[in-house]
Amino acid sequence: MEERGAGVEAGAGSGAGRRGVAVVTGGGRGIGAVTAVELARHGWDVCLSYRADESAAAEVLAACEAAGARAVAVRADVASADDVTALFAAADRLGPLTVLVNNAGIVDRRARVDEVTVERLERMLAVNVVGAFLCAGAAVRRMSTRHGGSGGAIVNVSSIAARLGSPGEYVDYAASKGAVDTMTIGLAKEVAAEGIRVNAVRPGIIDTEIHASGGQPDRAAEVGAMAPVGRAGTAAEVAAAILWLCLPETSSYVVGTLLDIAGGR
Repeated sequence: MEERGAGVEAGAGSGAGRRGVAVVTGGGRGIGAVTAVELARHGWDVCLSYRADESAAAEVLAACEAAGARAVAVRADVASADDVTALFAAADRLGPLTVLVNNAGIVDRRARVDEVTVERLERMLAVNVVGAFLCAGAAVRRMSTRHGGSGGAIVNVSSIAARLGSPGEYVDYAASKGAVDTMTIGLAKEVAAEGIRVNAVRPGIIDTEIHASGGQPDRAAEVGAMAPVGRAGTAAEVAAAILWLCLPETSSYVVGTLLDIAGGR
C-alpha cells in the first residue's frame, strides 16, 4: 500500500462547509476518475484508490485540489483486506466518511465459459465481488448510526452485463456484476434505517480504457453504435448519475435502486 496525498493541513478541508469525505475505488481512470472530480466540485474531500498508474492518479488528485477539495490517492488492491483497511484509514485522516463509490472492477479478454480458467474466475470474483463487500463493510462501520456515524451514501458501480449476461464475451464478468446487484439490494434494506442510502448504477457501453484492458480497444464504438441511442456513453454521463445518488438533496428517498445508464439497451 502506497499513499500519495495533497498535504493535509491542520484546520483545512472537511470542517469548513464541505460534505465530508468520499472514498472512490478505482479512482485513477475512467468512470472513477471523473466521479472523484465531480464529488470534489460538489463539496466532498476525496480519497481514491488506484492499482498501478501513479501518474494518472496524480492527475486526478490535482483536479480535485483545483476544485477546492483535499484529496489523497492510495495504491490499493480492493481484494486485499489489509489494503482496504489502509485505504479507509487514509480517508479517516481527511475527516468523516459520508460517501463510498464502489467503482473498482476488472474485466478480462473475451472467452466462453468453457474456456475460462480457475485463476481468471478467482481474480474476477475477488476484485469485483469480494472487494465490493470489503469496502462496503468498512464504509458501513464508519457511516451507520448504529456505529455512531451520521449516515451517508454508497453507490456500487455494476454493469448492464448483469442483465444481459454477456454470452460469448465474459459471462464471468456479468455474473460478478449480478452479485453486486444482489448485494446492493440486500445491503440497502439492511442499513436504510441506519442513515445509509445504498444504490447502484449499471453502465452500458461506456467509452473508457477498460475495453482496451480486455483486449477490445474498439469495442465502445462498435457496440455503442448498436444501442438505441446510436452511440457509446461517456464516463461523465455515468459520473453525473453517481453524483445524483450521492447528493441527499436529490436522492434522499432513493434506496436499493439499480439505475441503468445504457442508452436504451
